[in-house]
Amino acid sequence: MADEALDLPAPPPPQQQQRRGWGVAFARLRSLWQRWFLWLLLAVLVSALLVTVVWLAGRHEVEQVQAALERDTADAVVDLRSGLQRNAQSLRATLAPGMEREHWVDRAAAQLREHREWLRLEWRDAQLRPVEAVNTPYRMRILEESNRGPAQSDVALACATARKAGAPAYSPSHYVPVAGGGGVEVMELCLPMDGGDYLVASYSLRDTLVELVGPTLTRGQEVAFTEADGTRLVALGTSRRIGTRVFTAQQRIDLPGASLMLRVDGWRAAPDLFPNMLTALVTAISIALVSVLVLLARDTRRRLRAERDLADALAFRKAMEDSVITGLRARDLQGRITYVNPAFCEMVGFTPEELMADSVEAPYWPTELAHEYHLRQTRRFAGGLPPREGFESVFMRKDGTRFPVLIFEAPLINAHKVQTGWMSAFIDVSEQRRVEEISRASQERLQASARLATVGEMASLLSHELTQPLAAIASYATGSLNLLGPEAKGEQAEVAMAVKRIAEQADRAGQVIRSVHDFVRRRDRMREAVAPQALIDAVLPLVRLQARKLDVSIEVVFEERLPAVVCDRTLVEQVLLNLARNAMQAMDSPDSTGTRLLRLRVARALPVGATVPADGRRWLEFSVADLGCGISDDVAARLFTPFFTTRADGMGLGLSLCRTVVEQHGGALMFEPNRPRGTVFRFTLPAAG
Repeated sequence: MADEALDLPAPPPPQQQQRRGWGVAFARLRSLWQRWFLWLLLAVLVSALLVTVVWLAGRHEVEQVQAALERDTADAVVDLRSGLQRNAQSLRATLAPGMEREHWVDRAAAQLREHREWLRLEWRDAQLRPVEAVNTPYRMRILEESNRGPAQSDVALACATARKAGAPAYSPSHYVPVAGGGGVEVMELCLPMDGGDYLVASYSLRDTLVELVGPTLTRGQEVAFTEADGTRLVALGTSRRIGTRVFTAQQRIDLPGASLMLRVDGWRAAPDLFPNMLTALVTAISIALVSVLVLLARDTRRRLRAERDLADALAFRKAMEDSVITGLRARDLQGRITYVNPAFCEMVGFTPEELMADSVEAPYWPTELAHEYHLRQTRRFAGGLPPREGFESVFMRKDGTRFPVLIFEAPLINAHKVQTGWMSAFIDVSEQRRVEEISRASQERLQASARLATVGEMASLLSHELTQPLAAIASYATGSLNLLGPEAKGEQAEVAMAVKRIAEQADRAGQVIRSVHDFVRRRDRMREAVAPQALIDAVLPLVRLQARKLDVSIEVVFEERLPAVVCDRTLVEQVLLNLARNAMQAMDSPDSTGTRLLRLRVARALPVGATVPADGRRWLEFSVADLGCGISDDVAARLFTPFFTTRADGMGLGLSLCRTVVEQHGGALMFEPNRPRGTVFRFTLPAAG
């Protein structure tokens, strides 16, 4: 009854409980394996890296030792070949043409004292019989006279090869026994001479190694001559030590008639487990890397969150900086640019990489102002504060054009309240300056137009007022001529001539007044064909009057067979007169020195800038050249501007009116420097026909 009231579940059987325990244990093992699998993989990779680095370091050391040994062997072969070649030249020098045997013996003995590698020098005739022989003084005699003769096959072979090639030849090495045991490896050198004789030098291979191979090569290693099959002939150097490793290098020495192998055996200790400091350092760093990675894993999550927040802030700031039209630039305390925004790059035309190059001088500084800007930057970095309202400067674009900017600067302070540089904002004010310049030019044009209108009114008024006095002067002059009569003589004739000239000039003045009146009112002028000489002759009397006062010489040059020009005669004469007067006044200035010569020239020409006449017309060029002080660049830029003058009593209208008159005729007025000094004014007029 009690069991039915509680109704408790029956416990699982023992086998089911065991299976459940195994499942929980397997799940824990699986979770543990997943957690440590990556770390275990990292440890295996680091261990493999460490073993590979140690193995590569040992192999690298072995390769370095082998490469150094091969280089030394190659250098030794070069030294041997050079030494053998020098020895052959020294042997040839012992026998001069026509030398007696006694003298040769003395020279040969001297050569043997200098060359320890030679055992014997022989002078042999054409049948290889020894004529004279000298042995080395440094050792007992090894080569017996009885064995030296034509029967020596090795010498005969070497001499035959030498005679055929016309150059020194060597014999294969042969062993010469020495009394008391042992022997010497000997190699013969045969040198053919004029007349069929031969010089034979016997080399000791061991002494050759001693004398011709550097002593550094035999220090700590063994150097040997061997046959091509590896048979060792002679050897020098240190024997192998226990516990060392053998490094071998060999080079072939090809000689005329024979060949040898130079073999070098080096003894080096086997590389340690850590052959150098680099391997040990890599091992220590690898171990430290595993420890650091454990700490970095705990810090990664926090850094990722901070990086996401920073990326959002940087994206917001980047969008804000790209949207503004004001140029922004940041510099460090050394003057190097560390940041620029797109607006500043577009302003100066340089890329951010070009602007942020490691240079104190910015590429957008004008060349002529770079020194001034550098001094200003130095004062700024020394603690000088810029004005808060900003200051103006001039920058240079990449294409070389200059433009004005307004600069605002402020110190760049980091989070630790330490100044790390300067932040600058730039505003391009070139458009503002252009608008101001246009406004100023408009005001000047309005003022000039007003003054020109006033001048036009004055010219009209003067032409109207001067007409009657000039007419009266002409009438009085005509009446005076009538009173004097046509038959006046003596003084009366001179008076009559003067009165006639007064009448002519009065009539000319009237024509000038009427021309000015018509010019101001823009009326159509009647043009006629006029000879160029007539135009010059009309103004010469007035020009000569002023030339005599200023002590100026006049030269007039006409090209042959010039056609007439179609022009308004009065206006063109005024142009010539005005240019001539300006030229003489230029030579009368305080800056002018030397000869005073005014040259008037008329020749055929084309319009300015043309190679052939566009309309088929011909043109004449009138030129007025002086030897004055010339025209400066500042004056040349404003020379034809109305009301601009360099004289205190000038009005500044002469050249402007002259250009207008010439351009109305279809020509052009220009000027250029004269040689050696002065200025040349030229203008063109159309020719008749």
